[in-house]
Amino acid sequence: MARVEGAKPIQVSLSLSPSYAAAVGWPAALAAWMGRCIAAERGRLPPWLAVALGGGVLLYFGLTEEPPLALAGLAPPLLALALWTAARRPLLGWILGLPAAAALGFAAAAWSAAGQPPMPELPRGAIDLSGRVAAVELLPEGRRLTLDAARLGAEAPLARQVRVRLKAGDPARPAPGDLIRVRALLRPPAPPAYPGAWDFQRAAWFSGLAGSGFAIGPAAIEPAASGAPGLAGLRAGIEGRVTTALPGAAGAVAAALLTGGQSAIPATDLAAMRDSGLAHLLSVSGLHIAIVMGLAFGTLRFGIALIPPLALRLPGKSIAAVGALAVGGLYLLLTGAAVPMQRSFAMAALATLAILAGRRALSLRAWALAAAAVLLLQPAALLGASFQMSFAAVLALIAGWEWLRPRLPRAGTGGAAWRRRLALAGFGILATSLLAGAATTPFGLHHFGRLQLYGVVANAVAVPLTSILVMPAGMAAAALMPFGLELPALRAMGWGVEAILAVAHAVAGWPGAALPAKPIPAWGLGACAFGQLWLCLWQGRWRLLGLPLLLLGLTSAAWQRPPDILVSADARLIGFRTGEGLALQRLSGASALTRESWLRLSGAAAAEPLPKQGMLDAGRLDCEAERCLYQVQPGAPAVILLRGGDPAAACAAAELVVSAEPVRGRCAAQRIDRFAVWRNGAHAIWIEPGGLRVLSDRAARGDRPWVPPMPVPRGVPSQEPPAPVE
Repeated sequence: MARVEGAKPIQVSLSLSPSYAAAVGWPAALAAWMGRCIAAERGRLPPWLAVALGGGVLLYFGLTEEPPLALAGLAPPLLALALWTAARRPLLGWILGLPAAAALGFAAAAWSAAGQPPMPELPRGAIDLSGRVAAVELLPEGRRLTLDAARLGAEAPLARQVRVRLKAGDPARPAPGDLIRVRALLRPPAPPAYPGAWDFQRAAWFSGLAGSGFAIGPAAIEPAASGAPGLAGLRAGIEGRVTTALPGAAGAVAAALLTGGQSAIPATDLAAMRDSGLAHLLSVSGLHIAIVMGLAFGTLRFGIALIPPLALRLPGKSIAAVGALAVGGLYLLLTGAAVPMQRSFAMAALATLAILAGRRALSLRAWALAAAAVLLLQPAALLGASFQMSFAAVLALIAGWEWLRPRLPRAGTGGAAWRRRLALAGFGILATSLLAGAATTPFGLHHFGRLQLYGVVANAVAVPLTSILVMPAGMAAAALMPFGLELPALRAMGWGVEAILAVAHAVAGWPGAALPAKPIPAWGLGACAFGQLWLCLWQGRWRLLGLPLLLLGLTSAAWQRPPDILVSADARLIGFRTGEGLALQRLSGASALTRESWLRLSGAAAAEPLPKQGMLDAGRLDCEAERCLYQVQPGAPAVILLRGGDPAAACAAAELVVSAEPVRGRCAAQRIDRFAVWRNGAHAIWIEPGGLRVLSDRAARGDRPWVPPMPVPRGVPSQEPPAPVE
């Protein structure tokens, strides 16, 4: 009989003895061993329900066809069965709770997708755009507006928002709540840069965005009758005061820390922060809200302690905790309630409840409850780098603290105590940077394809500056703004920000500070994520089984061969993989963002143009004036890129014809031309010994609400349909 403290006794009579293994086989013995391990970790089981919830969300987004919404109705009875069973047999109830939580995640994602307004069809030409300003973002040059109830000419208001960038020299200074009219060009959200790339259309579907564009004329403003509304007006006012007092990059960074908007930060400074490993300081998240709430808690508790009648009669700690939570909630709303802030505030709310109840404030259960809350409110957030990196970092910090806490020496008392405390504080900063950096590395590799080698050094200087000078001065400035006395505090904040920017530029300039790396594929990221969860959520030695999964995921890029040929969704960019990297045919108007995505996919720092005449890659890519022949090895299928040559000759000489223009008439070879990408989006082609493997973006994404329907030809000359693709 094995007993778990505080739980009902569980009968465990199986063992891994050779006789038992011989009798019933290793699978049953392994199952028995896992059962014993799970029973011994009864207190660590609840966080896995949040993991299962996320698994259900991933299952929904992994489908290529929209499931019937009726499937979401399976979640309530499964949850009821799990709860009923858990009241009688907790371990069995947890086992049943895993599929129930997965069903709930699946249902939440399906309901969220079905509840979004339809995507409108935007006009191709210039349009008279009008709408109510919902938000104003400062840019290095000009302003970008988010409009509610936007009208395209005389049409009815859109149910989705529209973003428009004003001309750089436009003197208009719109504020939230104003009505604006402007002549503009709008475009719908862009499709993925290649099959399997980040889906901007999916992100826009769930964010309520219809499209974005830029003004081609001056803006006319009708001020709001009642002034700027609520938090939007407060955010704009704070940004204006900060950037006026602190011009340049320092003011843009300071405004980002107080209001969450990063759009005004110059590109060079953003790149330096990214390459030095300090970009997380610009994304308002756990560090920032911890500082804000910590300052509020300390100020309120100190103020209560200064008044003896209050200190003797009121629970100062509890009142300060509730007040700090209120300040944190205001900061959450002020900074736009991004996913990291939602996670941070949810955990802060749970920590406040723990303080009021006299319980431990930071735990894996709080992490799991915060994750579940965010997933139920915004299921699509699970697919973004912000959610993944934020929760991975916090999970590693909690698990690391649990492991380190009993092993750290006590500060003690006496003259040497302060030195020990200082040493422990320095070790804490170093350990925090290492743990958070290691936990977020797989996600950074997947989404950004870059390695920051000196992030620990940069964070060792920048994080204390942020905690001790920048954020306290910023909060003091925000508190003094109603009285017009914020200038001294803003100047102090500016000194700290300038020091952080100096550290970022210095570290980013070191050799190899940010190395391009092939991104790990989605299955590799899944292996890394599950390996981290296994390593951090369990306590016993079997947690070490997560290490092989981590290693598998981190090395998965070496086993994933990038496409040999890429064709963009408008065929203005066509790339060929060579031994030196990527060779590109780039036509006028080609997307720079697509080019950068292709470079990340191939792990290359730069690309070379296709030659007008000559060979690349030891002759595997042979270009002439009217065509390029691409053959990775003798006997492999030949691919011809048409550049104005005879389609009939190319169709007879190659198995695949690629062209930025329509290939008209019959063609014996497969073809990917302007018509093919117009119908099916970007294409990726792998040349294999057995033939060609072609994957289109439409085939990769399938029939989902955010995927535009197949376009219907209007006025296009009839042609033979292109060869089918996967």
